[in-house]
Amino acid sequence: MQTLRSSLSSHHLALVAAAVVAVLGLGGATVAFSQSAAPAAAPAATLAKPSLTVTRTQPQRQTWPDRLSANGSVAAWQEAIVGAETNGLRIASVKVSVGDRVAVGQVLASFDSATLQADLAVVRAQLAEAQAALSEARANAERARVVQASGALSASQINQLLTAETTAAARVQATQAQIAAHEVRIRQTELRAPDAGIVSARMATIGAVPGPGQELFRLIRQGRLEWRGEVTAAELPRIKTGMTVQLRGAGHQTAPGKVRLIAPTVDPQTRNALVYVDMTRGQSAGLLPGMFARGEFEVGRSDALVVPQASIVMRDGFAQVAVLPAGVADNAVAKVNLRKVDLGRRNGEWVEVVQGLDEKAQVVVTGAGFLNDGDTVRVVATPAAPQAAGAAAKPAASGVSTPQAATK
Repeated sequence: MQTLRSSLSSHHLALVAAAVVAVLGLGGATVAFSQSAAPAAAPAATLAKPSLTVTRTQPQRQTWPDRLSANGSVAAWQEAIVGAETNGLRIASVKVSVGDRVAVGQVLASFDSATLQADLAVVRAQLAEAQAALSEARANAERARVVQASGALSASQINQLLTAETTAAARVQATQAQIAAHEVRIRQTELRAPDAGIVSARMATIGAVPGPGQELFRLIRQGRLEWRGEVTAAELPRIKTGMTVQLRGAGHQTAPGKVRLIAPTVDPQTRNALVYVDMTRGQSAGLLPGMFARGEFEVGRSDALVVPQASIVMRDGFAQVAVLPAGVADNAVAKVNLRKVDLGRRNGEWVEVVQGLDEKAQVVVTGAGFLNDGDTVRVVATPAAPQAAGAAAKPAASGVSTPQAATK
């Protein structure tokens, strides 16, 4: 009997232990199921929240200048070459250097004139001798004229005396011409600027003996510079004399100019024509002869639908804008749609949209570069922005917004 009871107790304990294990297993499965089901519900809650807080704007209609661009180089308007006019003289002094501004007639260099001065002294002595001979010849000729009627002298003698007078006078004139030539050579020992300008090159050195015509200095006449731009044959009819041009150098230097001349021919190899643009004096802004510059011709004005540069998203080689649904209020949550657009001109921080956008669209500005198609954002109000520089705005349905920093 005792044995039967022990056996039933052992069996009962085994059943209770099995039930406890089953309950614990079910509880563990329930906990595991709860832990695995919780992450599945999390993404649904995340999608409902905005991923970014953005500002918006509405495209603005403005009047912009139509510009035509061309490449070219800066050059001197005219260069004056100053060379030696005398032969065999040594350069005694050089008065100017490269970059100096000179006035018309200013001395650039001087030659040693000692040899010419000595030659001049010799010729002046010859002149005094010739003048003495002329005085004597005139006196003899005068006496011959007095006695000519009396027959004291033969006709042949009278002719000799008159001829001697004429010869002596000619010798005096020749000597005076030699003196004038020597004086000219002496004046040429001072090399003077033929025009006002800037010294762009100097080959003269003290002690050198240049030959006649050898280049010693080069001047940019009147300090005038010009830009020579290459324009295609198709663009040439749009350019007119007197048109304003804005020049921009490789180092972002800017300078104003005006079209002075349009070349009468087109290069048959490149099909381009040269346009000569006078650069405003004193406003070259560091643009020097030989430098590359890009010129923009203002050929007219036209309307443009513009948006801030910050609203443009470049993806896969295409320009896109993030567009919000119509009627979205401030502090509302909405999904964005990336829309491809064609861009045109640029003016400061503004860019023209040629195709793909209408004036009533709501465009994301701040944070546009971080968005993908279908992203959820929160829209906040933005103060009105100023107009683009040089543009005349037309009335629009809403003000243009100023891009602000993105807020996560």
